[in-house]
Amino acid sequence: MALVKVNDLLRHATEHHYGVPAINTFNFETIKYIVAGAEQEHMPVIVQFFPGFYQYIPLKLVSAIACHYAEQASVPVAVHLDHSAGYDIAVGGIRDGFPSVMVDGSSLPYEENVALTKAVAEVGRVFDVDIEAELGHVGNGSNEADFVGSDMYTDPAQAAEFVERTGCGSLAIAVGNAHGPYVKTPHLDMERIKEVRAAVSIPLVMHGCSDIPDEQLQETVNLGMSKYNIATEYFRAMYKSIEKNVADGTYDEDAFGLMRAAGEDMTAFVASKIRLLNPNNYSLA
Repeated sequence: MALVKVNDLLRHATEHHYGVPAINTFNFETIKYIVAGAEQEHMPVIVQFFPGFYQYIPLKLVSAIACHYAEQASVPVAVHLDHSAGYDIAVGGIRDGFPSVMVDGSSLPYEENVALTKAVAEVGRVFDVDIEAELGHVGNGSNEADFVGSDMYTDPAQAAEFVERTGCGSLAIAVGNAHGPYVKTPHLDMERIKEVRAAVSIPLVMHGCSDIPDEQLQETVNLGMSKYNIATEYFRAMYKSIEKNVADGTYDEDAFGLMRAAGEDMTAFVASKIRLLNPNNYSLA
């Protein structure tokens, strides 16, 4: 089934009422085990990379590795560049081989966000690259004010106008979610999700999905959300696996062994998120 386009995958997920984990990566192993988890469950997945990690690993190298694993996969796998904070980063991601790119102008005034997103979407159409945008602002889970209260939530009517004016292919929305670890349990605005879903026809994206209670995530799937960004929990699963194996001495002074052993736990984590986001038990078979 190999490498697929993000928007094709998300439209299918929306139609069939399942969510697709979009899991962040930062090296070869994290890519490999994302795909392994999807193959274990025989369901789709999205491999995505945050461009702020470019000094650790170049974007072009990440896109090449991720696309290679997607092309060899037995299930649909899409590859995406997450949170490009500006035109140059987003277009650089297109240049470096990402088949899908997010441009994040959510911290800008509305008209500037529209102009930035429209400009990147125009480039995306030329090169057949999917473009995700954000409206409303998904802040940081370490700051309660970023996800409690509706000041930064996505306005449904404005979302409809934004999609029409920019031509973006999917839209990340703010509904009580935030990036990174939460200082308190988030409570998503389900009514807001319903209203945005009714206002726009393109796939909807939830950022900051790590540590949101399971029942809330499943409810959002049934309300029509399609893409679920996960980083903190995946990296935590990797860390805890290495920590466990260091503590028990199984791989004493064997870094290669530790990384291989972590793969089992990382694969299991990805598989568990795929099952969680498939509350209606959709099957590709």
